[in-house]
Amino acid sequence: MTVTYPELGTGTVGEAMNPGVLTCLPVTPLRTVARMMARHRVHAIIVFGTDDRLHPWGVISDLDLVAAIGTHANAGTVASSPVVTVTPELTLEHAAKLLAENETSHLLVISDAGLPIGVLSTLDIARAFAAEADPEENGEA
Repeated sequence: MTVTYPELGTGTVGEAMNPGVLTCLPVTPLRTVARMMARHRVHAIIVFGTDDRLHPWGVISDLDLVAAIGTHANAGTVASSPVVTVTPELTLEHAAKLLAENETSHLLVISDAGLPIGVLSTLDIARAFAAEADPEENGEA
């Protein structure tokens, strides 16, 4: 069964995403990650790997962080991996499918050159859905 989200209209990831990306390394203490989230009022931090070149390796959501409080974990042990990436041109309908299929709440938005440029969350999808005009609410149905 194929799930569709026609209610999202023709919106794109680029229109709905939050620009900018906050990052940390796998060894970053969770308290530092929590401070970053609180200071910047975000719900996710992208964890970058440390091989011969930096690459997005995982995502720590606020829920992941809360679940790990009281442990001696760091960003690398708490992050969900792999990171699911999308481009700004992708439709919100497709992005919603990716979120559901990958059971994640955040997608990393990358440029054509592969550079991180933003994050799309389930809340961003909800905002786009809420903004779409409903014909029944407008007396058109």
